[in-house]
Amino acid sequence: MSRQVKCVLLGIETEGLDYPPYPGELGQRLFENVSKQAWQQWLAHQTMLINEYRLTPIEPQAREFLEKEMEKFFFGEGSAKPDEFVPQD
Repeated sequence: MSRQVKCVLLGIETEGLDYPPYPGELGQRLFENVSKQAWQQWLAHQTMLINEYRLTPIEPQAREFLEKEMEKFFFGEGSAKPDEFVPQD
């Protein structure tokens, strides 16, 4: 049986993550409050941020930026798309 969580992003009770997706306290918070569906939404948003800002995830500044955006995405005002972003059809 899958673990259920009240997802902070979707606002519904749904299937939770199988394990903390990120290290430390933030990872535990994500595990307890984020659904699998919401995590997939974050991964798509993160990919867009990496591509649009031409980030290199191994660089400490890029990792710090992505962590802040992840926290905003789930627990803050939301992570905005870059002004120049144009979604593909």
